[in-house]
Amino acid sequence: MEKSMKEYIAWRCAQELTSGIVNLGIGIPTLVADYLPQGLVTLHSENGILGVGPDPSPDQIDPDLVNAGKAPVTVLPHVSYFDSSISFGMMRGGHIDTTVIGALQVSEQGDISSWAIPGKDVLGVGGAMDLVVGAKRVIAAMTHLNQKGEPKILRECTFPLTAKKRVDTIITEYAVFKFRDQQLWLVEMSDEITMDQLKKITPAYYEIASDFKTFNRKELINQR
Repeated sequence: MEKSMKEYIAWRCAQELTSGIVNLGIGIPTLVADYLPQGLVTLHSENGILGVGPDPSPDQIDPDLVNAGKAPVTVLPHVSYFDSSISFGMMRGGHIDTTVIGALQVSEQGDISSWAIPGKDVLGVGGAMDLVVGAKRVIAAMTHLNQKGEPKILRECTFPLTAKKRVDTIITEYAVFKFRDQQLWLVEMSDEITMDQLKKITPAYYEIASDFKTFNRKELINQR
């Protein structure tokens, strides 16, 4: 069930991507590539690849061809390679249309914490800060609760921030939220839970969007 849950989140993120240059972060976002029709978007990897393809099959793995998270990738025929200075120039210069990034916490203001948990070893923020500040659109792809069962969509983030007020969309296994006019709106909710149950696991303040709808995650997974 955990695998299908993450696959659903990745699939739902892919539905938000219709064109442009997209960067996929580490974790659940890496799964998004498997649900993108070829030619719809061009995937960027911060270690210097433009034109990343879906995950490789075992016989396609090239140990010298990896993404920023060191996971094996494939590339499309129009691929281009470049050094980190050019890659980060793309990210900081506003040339990435959308980034799909994992998150530890997101606040009701659109703040995001994605790189450090107090008291645990810290590897560094990497390119996450550059991506969420430089991308034109930021989609947070994450489970609704952390491994301890604690909410991740909060009034305020309690972990070190990656950036303030940069998230546009939050996609979890239970709901889809969008920021509109500096307000958090619930636009989709799983029919596995009730409104009251969702509110208990979502401390952030949000409104119900006029285009709100429910979905059945299991049916969507089977249909894709």
